[in-house]
Amino acid sequence: MLELVKMALRVSTDAYDAQLNMLIDAAAQDLGIAGVVNIDTADDPIIQQAVCTYCALNFGTPDDADRLKKAYDEQKAQLSMHTGHTDWGEADV
Repeated sequence: MLELVKMALRVSTDAYDAQLNMLIDAAAQDLGIAGVVNIDTADDPIIQQAVCTYCALNFGTPDDADRLKKAYDEQKAQLSMHTGHTDWGEADV
């Protein structure tokens, strides 16, 4: 996940690896607080995108912080309502 985040943020140095790993862990924890329990960053592109957005929002001082915050909040809300990412089980149809 670190390499994906570095690519998304256009970071080419290893100097920020510790901070980026901390942000990746914080993103996973934040999604967990929202009820997302199936957080597979290795194989789930939706989770990967949410983590990348979280990292972009919280790394440095982005010019588009408001846009990133809205995007992350929307991604988190969608994930927290999706039965494939929560432990709510399948919806009754």
